[in-house]
Amino acid sequence: MSSYPHSGPPQTTTLRQRLADLRGPAVPPRPLDARALAALAANPGCGRRALLDGAGVDKTALAAALGSPAPFGQSQFAIIRGNSFEAKVKGDGGAELLRLVHLHLGAGAEPPRAGARSPDLTAAGPEGRAARTALALREATAAGEWTLLDHPMLALEVAGTPAYLEPDAVVVHPDGRWTVVEVKSFPLLDDSADPAKVGAAARQAAVYVLALEATAAKVEAAEVGHTVLLVCPKDFSNQPAAAPVDVRRERAVTRRQLARLTRVEELAAALPPGLTFDPARPAAELTEAVAAVSASYAPECLSACELAFHCRERARAAGEATALGRSVRGELGGCATVAQALDAAAGRGPADDPTAAALLQAARLRAEALAEAADRAAAGALAAAAEDAEAPEEGACRC
Repeated sequence: MSSYPHSGPPQTTTLRQRLADLRGPAVPPRPLDARALAALAANPGCGRRALLDGAGVDKTALAAALGSPAPFGQSQFAIIRGNSFEAKVKGDGGAELLRLVHLHLGAGAEPPRAGARSPDLTAAGPEGRAARTALALREATAAGEWTLLDHPMLALEVAGTPAYLEPDAVVVHPDGRWTVVEVKSFPLLDDSADPAKVGAAARQAAVYVLALEATAAKVEAAEVGHTVLLVCPKDFSNQPAAAPVDVRRERAVTRRQLARLTRVEELAAALPPGLTFDPARPAAELTEAVAAVSASYAPECLSACELAFHCRERARAAGEATALGRSVRGELGGCATVAQALDAAAGRGPADDPTAAALLQAARLRAEALAEAADRAAAGALAAAAEDAEAPEEGACRC
């Protein structure tokens, strides 16, 4: 993985044309972002997502064409509120943002002065912006001053192709440390936030940290901080507050998972000629095309992938054990389908398989428990019937 565009031989026209054919002739490539990469790294065994994301396929349009649209995305109100809050945080040359970085991660450095450095990162195309960002990082580190890079462009090689990422901000400290800053619109209530949202932000920031590390390795005295700064509204106001988040664990997991991804050219080469994911094609043709690429569905995909509803339907139809959850699939061992697990529970599994033996024992215990419960219920019903028979009928003479 590299924070520069791929330094080896350029991609051949054949591969680029093949990826364009997969998208569809009139469909522009959809760029990968850090959120998609974090979700991709969380499920490295899914060749379907690796290929579609690597080829730039619009999975939202594809899911709609397949008849399984996914309700993803923020509301327009949330987007406007988030943009407004980010503009407030970065106002006045980023003075408030730099103050928060110094307050939480300054490590004894001098406070940022008014009018701190904020280089222009404008360039042509994502490749040009990534190169301009790398140069600005080098210059800021050499200058030894507080520097704010607003929406820099980073490059990270994913499955053999470069992905261009745009964090909210990167701050260069006077000592050469680089800090990723994530600005989010969810609130910090009493200096804490929703753990699920913080976790998602940490996984996203870990992708940016990975993209910065290779560049830092080429710059003298540069170091990427593994603690990122999360900037959010304080309580229910619009005033910014910040919390440092250690992303070393998320970084290690993401790095390991991205390294396991199959290269896009290998996945594309295994597909039959003429196959396309163009949303304009008929649904039956698209269903066949999607089925040609192996998937690894799990319930967690519902919150991270636009094709999750389609994949869930197919996984359930095939009786795949992963549809029950990764933890359940792990407990089932060699039983890859629900039918295999039921066979093992019925005593039709391999005799030397410990998982099959455990399922058979569990089925026996369950049957015994149900039998005991049924016996208790029957005994209770008989006792109740006997009491009713011994009781005098209502209105009967008691003399």
